[in-house]
Amino acid sequence: MEEILEQLQAAAQSSAWGLEKPEHEHTVDAEEQMLLPFPRDFREFLLETGDLLVGSLEPAVVADPSAHNYLPEMAANAWDLGVPRHLIPFCANPDSPKAFYCVDPDGEIQLWWGSRQDSESWETIWYWARDVWLHS
Repeated sequence: MEEILEQLQAAAQSSAWGLEKPEHEHTVDAEEQMLLPFPRDFREFLLETGDLLVGSLEPAVVADPSAHNYLPEMAANAWDLGVPRHLIPFCANPDSPKAFYCVDPDGEIQLWWGSRQDSESWETIWYWARDVWLHS
């Protein structure tokens, strides 16, 4: 995880407005809004990468409720499009407005196209970050 985080930080782009680094309270607020507990690795991912801009993908943020990719809002939109309610949709796929990368209760990452699961999956959010986000 540390090596992948270092790669993400090295690849991060600067922005004029900057992103707020999330704190633990932000993840708790998001969990309470979504009525779902976050897997440990996912919570750590949100805290460690929530202020990074890397490539063309925009994983959800928890520190800024007004952001277009605020996690509870992104999840609600994905659930309305057919993503199962027990999954946490954390990143929209820019190739399709109905495709989302989701974390399941065990921390595995899956790609969902509306109500259909794609065959791609990653064991942890960190492997997804290495294989997908870093190369976006």
